[in-house]
Amino acid sequence: MAHVINTTDTSVNIIARLRGLAEEIKDSWARRAEYKRTFAELDGLSNRDLADIGVRRCDIPHIAHVQAYGH
Repeated sequence: MAHVINTTDTSVNIIARLRGLAEEIKDSWARRAEYKRTFAELDGLSNRDLADIGVRRCDIPHIAHVQAYGH
């Protein structure tokens, strides 16, 4: 009976996973910053300005979320 042992360099896998995790964190921070920027910009408008562009104040969180996260 033959046995096959696969060995891989786990340090390469760990480094790749850490790089992937770092990229995910960086992307998450960028999206969160976009959300906060959009929210602050819309929240800074007067009710009249919001009405002029057809946005209700209660819609601001949703609009900011769609802008940052796309859904």
